[in-house]
This record gives sequence, C-alpha cells and structure tokens, in this order.
Amino acid sequence: MKFHVLTLFPEMIVQGLSPSIIGKAVEKNIIALDAVNIRDYTLERHGKVDDAPYGGGAGMLMQAQPVYDAYRAVAGDRKIRTVYLTPQGRRFDQKMAREFAGEKEMILLCGHYEGIDERVLEEIVTDYVSVGDYVLTGGELAAMVVIDAVARLVPGVLGNGASAQEESFHNDLLEYPQYSRPEVWMGKSVPSVLLSGNHKEVEKWRLEQSVERTRTLRPDLYRRYEQRQRLIGRLSKDKRNQIPLMECLAGGQGRIVGTVGEDVAVYHRESGVCMIKASSAENGRYLLGVCPQEARRYLVSRDFMRNLLLERGYRELLVCRQFLYTRKVPLPVRHKDIRRLDAESLSCIIALCGMQNRAYLKERLCAGALYGAFVEDRLVGFAGVHAAGGVGMLYVAEDFRGNGVGASLESYVINRMLERGHIPYGHVEPCREAALRLQEKLGLYQAGDTFYWLEKQE
Repeated sequence: MKFHVLTLFPEMIVQGLSPSIIGKAVEKNIIALDAVNIRDYTLERHGKVDDAPYGGGAGMLMQAQPVYDAYRAVAGDRKIRTVYLTPQGRRFDQKMAREFAGEKEMILLCGHYEGIDERVLEEIVTDYVSVGDYVLTGGELAAMVVIDAVARLVPGVLGNGASAQEESFHNDLLEYPQYSRPEVWMGKSVPSVLLSGNHKEVEKWRLEQSVERTRTLRPDLYRRYEQRQRLIGRLSKDKRNQIPLMECLAGGQGRIVGTVGEDVAVYHRESGVCMIKASSAENGRYLLGVCPQEARRYLVSRDFMRNLLLERGYRELLVCRQFLYTRKVPLPVRHKDIRRLDAESLSCIIALCGMQNRAYLKERLCAGALYGAFVEDRLVGFAGVHAAGGVGMLYVAEDFRGNGVGASLESYVINRMLERGHIPYGHVEPCREAALRLQEKLGLYQAGDTFYWLEKQE
C-alpha cells in the first residue's frame, strides 16, 4: 500500500514515522510513504502558498493552485482516494482504518493556517476525516495517526505473524499491567502468577486486573462492560442459537442498540451487521426501529423477523444452518502447508474461484483474516473469518477436493479462533451437503434454529 501526503512540512511526516514499525515496513517495501511538499508546486516566486481570505477575517488561507498541482503530480488522471484531515470530518475509528487498508494507494491532504480554499477541496477530496474534536496547528499529526492505524492492518507490517483481525483491544477494558526483567526492581516483585507458567491462571489474572483497572479509572467503560457481561450470561442459556450475539459482545465489537424484555438487538460496528434476538413480532418491530440506519445486513433466526425485513424492502441473501465448536481441544490439521494470505494473494484467489465477492475477499485479505492451503506453492484452497466473526469462505480447487484440504483449512481457522479465546461458529446453506457432512465430521454442534441473512437493497 502506498501513502501520499500533501504537506507543507514533508520532513515532519518522514521523521515522525521513520523510527517506528511503520518506518521498518517502508524499508522492507511492505508499504510506501511519499511526502509531497506543496510549496514545490506554487507559481509564486517566493514559495508563497497562502493568501488572505475573501470577505475578510483573521489568518491566511492555503490557495487552490499549489494544492491542486501537487495533487495532480501524484494522481495524474487517476482517481485516488483523497482524505482531507479536518475537525469537520467523520470521526476516524477502527472501522474506517480497515476500510482505508483495502486501498492500494491513498492521498492525505494536510491543511494549515485557517484552512484550504474550498474550491480545490470540492475538486479533489473524497473523504473528510477528523481524528478528534480539537484543533491542531496543522494536519501532519492527524495524517500520521491515520497512516499508523491503517498501515498496521496491512499484512506483514506488524512483522510477528499476529493478525490485526484477532486483536481485542476494543472490548471496553483497559489493558492489564505488564512486567519485564528484572524479577525484582526497587524492592517491587513481579506478581508470582506471571512466573508460574500456568497460562490459564495468567489469563485469569490479566482479565481480573483489566476489569479492576477499568472499574477504577474508567467507570464509563466499566458500565458498558458490565452490561455486556450480563447480557452474555442471559444469552448463554440458549448458547447454540445465540453464539453470534455472544461472540460479538464478548469481543467488544458489538454495541447494544436496544433491549425489550429478554430480547436484544446488537450492532456489529466493523461489519455493519445487526443481529437480533426477538421472541415476538411486536418485539422484533421495536428492535428493528432502534437499529442504526447504517446497518447494511441483518442476521435473524425467526420466520417473523425474516418477513418483517422482507416487508421493509430487504432482500434475502442466505438461509443457513448454524454450527459451533464448543470443545477446547484443537482439531487435527493434516495438511501442513497452510499460511495467512495477504493482499497480494487476491489474484490467486480470483484465479481459483472467479470474480464472485471480489471486494469482500479483498477486504478480508487486508484484515489478515484469510488462510490458504498450498501444494508445491500453488494455492489450492482457502478459508477464513468473516467480518462479523463466523468461520467461512471455505473453497477448495476441484482437483483437490476429497483429500482433506477443506477439513484441514476449517480446522486450522477453528484452532486460531480457539487460541484467541473465541467459540468458533459458522453458517452453512442446507443445499451444501458436503459442507454439512464436514461440520459433522469435525465435531461441530448444529443449532436448532434456522438463520437468515438479509441485505439492504441499494
């Protein structure tokens, strides 16, 4: 991925990012960073790029011509996603970072003084983005925040094989305290549990510390955490059917948008999916009414909910059976050459399964959520984790079906989810008999409900 930054202070961008992990990724050609000096494109002989605003007022305004020419020097006649960093923009968050990570190139425009001539913004900007409700002296710091957040989602940037998709930083809990050598420093010892080698006890201690730290320092976050935990407890009484809601909440990605009695609607922010548990049509109507307008898809498990959505103009995508793996024991993976795929694998995936769902597969690749099986360096199959959290996207080349590649791929993904403390689950269409047999073979349990995926029609 390549970042172009249009700025009056290119050295600030380069020096600010070079010493970091981002700088190392640039050195390894995993990402590219191009800091473009807007002053190089001014027609004013003294290098001036600003002038007084029409209508009067304090301060100076960046002129349209040098900004536009700097943009054209980068983009030419191409349409490149161009982000203007401004307090008036959409609030930057992890969902937006993932969205940007799907681009091959992007331009970040850094304003100064009292801003930039509106005419050039209308001409070149595709996204207005804010990193917070405050004013900076320029857009460079904001641009570096965006680059850092986006670049680390590009496979290979973190450099340790960890997937940004699997991180659970946004679960409403502050991080637990951490310790390194020496074991005793200034009379203070490392907590004994961290030296025990008992990973289960270590994880338990870390959770307890995170909860207590959040309760003390951020009671607002703690209240949200408590609410989610209470709801997860209620949903666990019907675990096989409610596992998508439970996992969405447990991972901190789900926002409770409405409750009525024992029923609930949860919005999965990163995927744009609303999941609804409703015991009556009346409750279902209420919960649909409080779901956010930006929700693109719905996951429901009652015929009356399906019908309510169809009446509202949604179209049915899938009718599925739900399976979940409740054991803690990892599954055997017989096919040994399975690797995490990156954005460069998209052409291989298209060659394998065609153009269907290309944009979505690209998004999952950029999230580091797809894994491929290889035979002599040929990609023969892939599987991964959907944006909303379920195992899926399993596909095996026709000449390799029936020899265990699919079972190994699904087992591999399930094991990765187990490592992160998740309960793996997935959805399978009833007509896919081979996939249904595979779930039974791997020891997954089938839920009693039928599940419906519906999508908003554009």
